Amino acid sequence: MNVIKKQKADMEYTISSVDRALALLEVLAENPNAGVTDIAQLSGNTKSMVFRLLFTLEKRGYVRKDPATRTYALGYRALYLADKARNQISLVRAAQPHMDRLAKLCNENVHLFAREEAGCVCIAISETPQQLRLSARIGEHSTLHTGGAPKILLAFAPQEIQDMVLSAELPVFTRATITDPDELRRQIQRIRKDGFHESRSDRDAGAFSIAAPIRDYSGNVIAALSIAGPESRLTASFAKKCRTLVLEFSGIIAAEMGWDKPDAATG
Repeated sequence: MNVIKKQKADMEYTISSVDRALALLEVLAENPNAGVTDIAQLSGNTKSMVFRLLFTLEKRGYVRKDPATRTYALGYRALYLADKARNQISLVRAAQPHMDRLAKLCNENVHLFAREEAGCVCIAISETPQQLRLSARIGEHSTLHTGGAPKILLAFAPQEIQDMVLSAELPVFTRATITDPDELRRQIQRIRKDGFHESRSDRDAGAFSIAAPIRDYSGNVIAALSIAGPESRLTASFAKKCRTLVLEFSGIIAAEMGWDKPDAATG
């Protein structure tokens, strides 16, 4: 793709209002307690546009206004994002070398997922050289009611998150997708008891995923590690090998994050 074509493609996928809002947040990060006129000049927006962006961001908690000085600064939600990003970056840094080793041992793709409210996102991948393989993309979002890693994150999520997921409409991806809340609750209980989950064709037809939770120093489940690939390669002996490996390596990564009580990992 030449430079001109790439620029056109970038423009097609860029949402201008989102781009302006993010640029404004970056301006406030470098220029706290700035007024509307200064923000407009620094961000290259009109004052009316800045007012609209600030109003929206303030409603969401990403910007706070000082009523006395009528200036603006970053709000508490920006701290929330920074904290989540810092945790995920440190987790990926700790997990990646172990994921690379696991991918070589099982010769399948290895994924790391973290929960985001009532969904989850892929934050790291180690790929196998096999031509036929199952792969998520870094940054790809997923529902919590399908797949190996997402269901791990659902099973160990706070009760209010579980209730939110199970009370909402559950999309159907394949004939194996479970959409009955009572059946999902039973599966959640089994996952918490077993400490791992094996998914077959419930999100992608013909695919498997075997996953286990990763805990931090406090015992909270902060991510899920999974081995994923075509179901045609999942023999009984290979499934057993994958379960053993994913439990072993999730424990290794958890130890890197400060978890030192493997006997108390379930429940």
